Amino acid sequence: MCVITVVVKGRWHMADVDEEDGAGEGPQNALERKYVREYLLEKGYHMEDLARLPQEKAQQLMREACQYAALKLAEVEAKGHFRKKIHF
Repeated sequence: MCVITVVVKGRWHMADVDEEDGAGEGPQNALERKYVREYLLEKGYHMEDLARLPQEKAQQLMREACQYAALKLAEVEAKGHFRKKIHF
């Protein structure tokens, strides 16, 4: 689940709390936000820039950023499991 939410007038912000399950800020959420920002920067954007883009373009970028973040998080998790396996 991506920690990005949409607020009034197409502006985007990073949620501090996952509204669906009430989970607060944690290391995974912080890392996910880092990856979302990383993706946007690679595309030449900052979070603030999304409010000035057409809504469709901003939504597409955020979908892509969330997918990128999810893949990067899965990669981190897989590496962690692999390290545990080779140390036992």
